[in-house]
Amino acid sequence: MNVSKGEVLIEAKDLKKYYRVKKGLGKVVVKAVDGVNLSIYKGEALGLVGESGCGKSTFGRALIRLDDPTDGSILYDGQNLMTLSHKEMKKYRQDLQIIFQDPSASLNPRKTIFDSVRLPLRVHAELSEAEQLKRTAEMLRYVELQEDNWYRYPHELSGGQKQRAVIARALIVHPKFIVGDEPVSALDVSIQSQILNLLKRILRDEQLSLLFISHNLSVVRFLCDRIAVMYLGRILEIGSKEEIFGDPAHPYTRALMSAIPIPDVHARKKRVVLSGDVPSPSAPPSGCPFHTRCPYAVEQCSVKEPELHCIGETHFAACDRLTSIREENHG
Repeated sequence: MNVSKGEVLIEAKDLKKYYRVKKGLGKVVVKAVDGVNLSIYKGEALGLVGESGCGKSTFGRALIRLDDPTDGSILYDGQNLMTLSHKEMKKYRQDLQIIFQDPSASLNPRKTIFDSVRLPLRVHAELSEAEQLKRTAEMLRYVELQEDNWYRYPHELSGGQKQRAVIARALIVHPKFIVGDEPVSALDVSIQSQILNLLKRILRDEQLSLLFISHNLSVVRFLCDRIAVMYLGRILEIGSKEEIFGDPAHPYTRALMSAIPIPDVHARKKRVVLSGDVPSPSAPPSGCPFHTRCPYAVEQCSVKEPELHCIGETHFAACDRLTSIREENHG
């Protein structure tokens, strides 16, 4: 699926991640990621949004084989990572980094910040000790962590300071691709803006690619070039941020957009309220995964799983009733 112009850096093809979990006396299969096709281009930031539990974080971890997928393929710079052993994957690890949601859980409490940031150089880089120390100091300055915090332990730093250290650790081996797994959601709002501005500067300076996972659509709009919408482990819509925010096509995306708060007490906005609860990924509905909550669903929606239909230059949505829905909403 060609959804953008540019050279693909990493691509998921029919990627699946299933878990077997206990339920009662037996076990059930949880389809956390269920056949995702997604391309991320060199130098772009792709936002992945959706409700909690829809499979966003699982997909991010599976894409860099932090957790091994159940099925499918991952093409990174033309190499299928799924064919590599864990030993063979080591040489790709410095190219594929991740920033986790909770910086406190991401840092070793027994190591100083400086040692934690330096650690990837010990593992991946063939540098002398002096070169390692120099690069570590340069990276800590780059993320604007003050020098008097370098030799402290994680519990002595604020959440924002710790996240700066985590970002420095991810960047220190000069990766080509980073997964940001809700990296600002655990921070105070005032600190979130600082970290987002830092990430935007990094994307501009380093020309790396980013998969930014978040449930905060306003944050994604600020940082990302394209946006993919996930529901029950599947992609329901993808497009540029202008297309997704300006003309959301899928009923689920429209509901998400209607929930974004407007900073104007006099503004009026039609809220799309979804009926029912999110189905369990251990028993997903047949056909379209969203049909049980969709106000436009008809009988065929429960039978046939829709493919992603092209509705613009880079805009795709997985709904077989797009034409009638869009006519209704625009007419």
